[in-house]
Amino acid sequence: MSRIGRLPVVIPAGVEVKVTEDNYITVKGPKGTLERLLVPQMSVKVEGAEVVVTRPNDLKKMKSFHGLTRTLIANMVEGVTNGFEKKLEIQGVGYRAAKNGKNLDLSLGYSHPVNMVDPEGVESVVEGNIIKISGINKEDVGQYAAEIRAKRKPEPYKGKGIRYVGEIVRRKEGKTGK
Repeated sequence: MSRIGRLPVVIPAGVEVKVTEDNYITVKGPKGTLERLLVPQMSVKVEGAEVVVTRPNDLKKMKSFHGLTRTLIANMVEGVTNGFEKKLEIQGVGYRAAKNGKNLDLSLGYSHPVNMVDPEGVESVVEGNIIKISGINKEDVGQYAAEIRAKRKPEPYKGKGIRYVGEIVRRKEGKTGK
């Protein structure tokens, strides 16, 4: 059995999970509602205060879907109870971020400002040189954080750019003159 897949997902108080026969799952909680269509081969059942995922056979593909399905459900339950957050750090002289309604305005050393609009269900907050991205869907939060980081990745010589808080950027030595 899959070590991850065989673990049941515990449903905390205040969270409601519904699964239809075609594996369409709806998770309602204090922070909001998430819906997703899961792999149809997996058997997903709500048993008391737990969600149990079982697989039809031991094919390699089914084993991988088993763990994936369980993790997706666990992330949905975690999202509607606590939510997810990613933090980005801006480093560099003159590099700035400002919030303007749902717009995130970035000054990243280009000849033009970079404007990004917060996607549905994701919120960004700017505190100094830290950008906090939060929401209930783990995929959307991670995708938006990656899109912001891609606007100016940290470069290896001076370390300037946008990085995740705690990310280690490998530094290179510059040119040596004679």
